[in-house]
Amino acid sequence: MITARLYRDGVLREERFDPLRISDVLGEGDAEVWLDVADPSAKDLRLIQEEFGLHPLAIEDAEHRNQRPKVETYEGFFFVVLYSLGVDGDGTLTESEIHAFAGPRFLITIRFSPLFDLAPVIRRWDLQPELTSEGGAFLLYALLDEVVDGYFDVVERFEDDADDVEGRVFGDEPDPGAQEAIFRLKRRVVDFRRRVMPLREVLDLLGGQPRFVTDRLAPYYRDVADHVIRTLEFADNIREVLTAALEAQISQISNRLNEVMKRLTSWAAIILVPTLIAGIYGMNFRFMPELDWRLGYAFALGLMLLSGLVLFRVFKRRDWL
Repeated sequence: MITARLYRDGVLREERFDPLRISDVLGEGDAEVWLDVADPSAKDLRLIQEEFGLHPLAIEDAEHRNQRPKVETYEGFFFVVLYSLGVDGDGTLTESEIHAFAGPRFLITIRFSPLFDLAPVIRRWDLQPELTSEGGAFLLYALLDEVVDGYFDVVERFEDDADDVEGRVFGDEPDPGAQEAIFRLKRRVVDFRRRVMPLREVLDLLGGQPRFVTDRLAPYYRDVADHVIRTLEFADNIREVLTAALEAQISQISNRLNEVMKRLTSWAAIILVPTLIAGIYGMNFRFMPELDWRLGYAFALGLMLLSGLVLFRVFKRRDWL
C-alpha cells in the first residue's frame, strides 16, 4: 500500500497525494513530499525509482531484508536502514525493519511487517511546519527520533527483567531456572545492542552533511545521537548486572556443592573409623590379645560408638554437619 503527502513551506497541502505527480511537483521550489510503502512489491519500487529518479543500485538494496543498520550516500539522497524495536508479552525482542530514502525535499519510507506505526511521526510533521519546511532532513529526523525513543522502553523492560533475575538469584531458596533466565536475557540484550550500535555511525555521517542537515537541524540530530549513546550505555550496564548475577549464581552452586561434599566427607569419616575397628577385630588370626576376652565384643562395639560420637561432635562444631 502506498501513501503520499504533499507539503508546501512546511504546511500539509494534500494528504492523499497521487504518487504519479511526484516528479512534477518536485520541480517546484516550495514542495516537500513524503511517500510511504508498506511491504512493497517490485512494481511499487519501480514507481519510486521513476518518480524520484533514484539510483538503480539503491532500489536493489532496498529489496533486501534483514540488513545491518546503515546509511548509503548517493547523488542527491541518502539510503538509510534502521529498526524499530519492542518487547512482547513474554519478553521476546521484536523488530520492525525500515528503509528510508531521504533527499533535500523528500522522504520515502519503506516498512516491512510487522509494520512500525508512523502516526506519531506524522503528527510531529504537522505540528512543526517551521521545521518541516526544512525538507527531507527534518522528516527523517522525526522518524529517527521516534524510533530511538522507543529504544528507551525496551531498555526499561530489560532493566525490570534484570531486577527480577537478580531477585531469583539472591532469593532465600535456590532457583534452578535462574541461570537459564540470565542467558536468555543476555541474548536479548546482545540482539538489541546489535541493532542499535550501527545507528551511531548513521547519525554521525548524516550530521556531517551540512548541505542536508543544516545548522538549524544539527542540534536535533546531535540529540538523537546522544539518545542512542545513552541506550547503549544502559544496555551495557544491564549486561554487567547480568554477568555479575551469573557469577553469583555459579558461586552459589559451587558453595552448595562444597557444603554437600563436606557433609558427605564427614559422614564417610564417621563410618570409616568403626569400619576400621571392625576390620581389625575381624581378622582371622589365631593369636590375638582380646580373642578370648569375655568383654571383647562389648569393648569393640563401645569403641566404634565412641569414635563415631567423637567425630560427629568435632564435625558438628566445625559446621561440617
